[in-house]
Amino acid sequence: MTTKNFIDEKAPQLAHYGKAFLSQQIDYNEVQIYLWDTLEEWQQFGVQADTQSDKETVFWHLLHSFNKWPAWAIRGNHVLRTQINECCDFLSGSGAIPSGVVGVRPQTAQLHRVK
Repeated sequence: MTTKNFIDEKAPQLAHYGKAFLSQQIDYNEVQIYLWDTLEEWQQFGVQADTQSDKETVFWHLLHSFNKWPAWAIRGNHVLRTQINECCDFLSGSGAIPSGVVGVRPQTAQLHRVK
């Protein structure tokens, strides 16, 4: 599997979870479970030294946002909520790339240190 294949598979899923959370259809814990399952899969995946696409940048930004911000902050902060919504739209193919998005691909060595 290539990095592109991984992101192409995971991005629409993350967008779905994000939209479902924003519309209060799922609990924040469900997003957190998806986040950690995805990072575990990424850790098993051999990271390639290819260039990071816009889609991948937005994917990692959104994943990091759900890790960094608590549910109340995402739902209550208009700017944050709007950015997360725009990221979900972009990842699902129905929006433009959001401005001010910085997402960096985690290295598997970094993931080992987190656990």
